[in-house]
Amino acid sequence: MPDLLRETEQFVYREARLADELRYDEWEALWTDDAVYWVPANGDRIDPQQEMSIIFDNRARIATRIKQLGTGKRHAQTPPSRTRRLLANIELIEPETGQPDDIGAGANFIVYESRERGVTLWAGRARYTLRRIGDELRLARKTVLLVDNDRPLPTMAFLV
Repeated sequence: MPDLLRETEQFVYREARLADELRYDEWEALWTDDAVYWVPANGDRIDPQQEMSIIFDNRARIATRIKQLGTGKRHAQTPPSRTRRLLANIELIEPETGQPDDIGAGANFIVYESRERGVTLWAGRARYTLRRIGDELRLARKTVLLVDNDRPLPTMAFLV
């Protein structure tokens, strides 16, 4: 178990670093083919099929989002946000997929975002479902529960 926790922590730290460094192709490569990336709005226990979400992407939509960011024409990210993620309280939890071999992890986070409009702090808890493919962990699901997702939020055009 300590080895699995350490491996999971390293994966979560790498995923955050790649997003902060705008290394989107490498970030995208972390995902499985059946991946889901979800950032709920209006509370944490909503049904994303029935209610609005900030982000609710499948694998194809993740790829489209990355392509858009790579064009330099996504005006909400021109110039790109400068971000740094701080992760804490990483622990192993039940995976959201219910698949017996999947690995669940949770982490508290703060994202420091700097843009022309100023600085925005985003805080919350992320839940990760990881899956071993070959010798590597891959990301099958990421759910980002923003602390203030029940209030109006400024534009979020970067990856949480």
